[in-house]
Amino acid sequence: MADDPLFEQELPESKLRKEAMKWWQRGYNAQTRSQLDEAIELYTRSIEIFPTAEAYTFRGWAKSFQGRIDEAIEECHKAIEVDPDYGNPYNDIGAYLIQKGDMRGAIPWLRRAFDAKRYECPFYPRFNLGRVYEELGDLIGAANLYKEAYDLNRNYEQALRAFRRLQAKLN
Repeated sequence: MADDPLFEQELPESKLRKEAMKWWQRGYNAQTRSQLDEAIELYTRSIEIFPTAEAYTFRGWAKSFQGRIDEAIEECHKAIEVDPDYGNPYNDIGAYLIQKGDMRGAIPWLRRAFDAKRYECPFYPRFNLGRVYEELGDLIGAANLYKEAYDLNRNYEQALRAFRRLQAKLN
């Protein structure tokens, strides 16, 4: 990196963040093309320039698609250290724990995502917690969470289907 002109001079934080987000976007684009190794490299580059919660979280997400769940969880912890207000890593840790079969361990992480100040998709942790409650046998609690998820995003058909499925089961 010594040959990298970006690192030859001290840049203000806002410029570093902007440059890092460009690399994050490139990583995200690679990930949407299922080029996970490339995405991880680009997210890493973003982090080297300026560590953001987004880059750590999405690098973890890419690793999770490679089956590297424990590493994905570690990335989420790094994201939380950088920005505890960013909601995605809390939900993602919960989702990864669900994937590992640790339903009870997922609960506090999903609940923390509910209150995140910076989270564009607050319906996801509600849906995921609904999955946990359903697995643990609390069908009413699960149905309520599925409904909350749908109420937060009226386009979230998966939540509506889950709510209706449980509603029919409970009637």
